[in-house]
Amino acid sequence: MSLKILDTCVNCDVCEPACPNKAISLGEEYYVIDPALCTECVGHFDEPQCVAVCPVECIVPDPAHAESRTQLELKYRQLMAKESSA
Repeated sequence: MSLKILDTCVNCDVCEPACPNKAISLGEEYYVIDPALCTECVGHFDEPQCVAVCPVECIVPDPAHAESRTQLELKYRQLMAKESSA
């Protein structure tokens, strides 16, 4: 499933560059994750890099965007194919 950033985010700027899919951007008040781009780092790393670097532990699974590991792997492959054709 996609991850989401809670409103306890302190805008420390460490999660955005850690995301290999460029799914994280600065929202109106704090950073946000685009569920269409988030693969929980499946295909890139063993754990979500944003979660690993977040100093306030404000990044959690988003139940509104539930996906299986298989679905995340498929999304990763689709994103990589799109990136290589661009």
